[in-house]
Amino acid sequence: MTTRIRISRRSVLQAGACALAGAASFPAAASARAGTGSGTANEEIVRKWYRAWEGKDWTQLEVLPADNFTFTSTVDAHISTSDCKKGCWDTQIDFIDHFDLERVFGNGNEAFVKYLCHTKNGKSFRNVEYFRVRDGKVKSVECYFGGKSTFPSAVSDGM
Repeated sequence: MTTRIRISRRSVLQAGACALAGAASFPAAASARAGTGSGTANEEIVRKWYRAWEGKDWTQLEVLPADNFTFTSTVDAHISTSDCKKGCWDTQIDFIDHFDLERVFGNGNEAFVKYLCHTKNGKSFRNVEYFRVRDGKVKSVECYFGGKSTFPSAVSDGM
């Protein structure tokens, strides 16, 4: 005996539309390294940000922030580009080896990044960063650190 299930075309089309919407809402994983992958223009600006860090190249990074750029984290409250250089770049650049960008996705003038940073001493930590981009420049970055025990930088205990 065969059991028949009736499904209207409308139900099938709605299910297909829902599946498509669901698939679109989960962006594909970013490439394993900062230098590869494709995406929106703002996503490419974000990737340039991480390539500059990996390349230890401040001249490549300093052209990306907007004039009124701010960086915010649990230890920094809306600091300027120059303060970011002093407090973040100068203290961390020789410590960082490379980034695995696990997720990079943008929507309009915003981009969100989840990464695993590998340090020169063989450790790693995971952060997320929220970028706002305007007119091809990074307006702001908000950094959310992993737990203190997994963030082996100058801001953690023991360094």
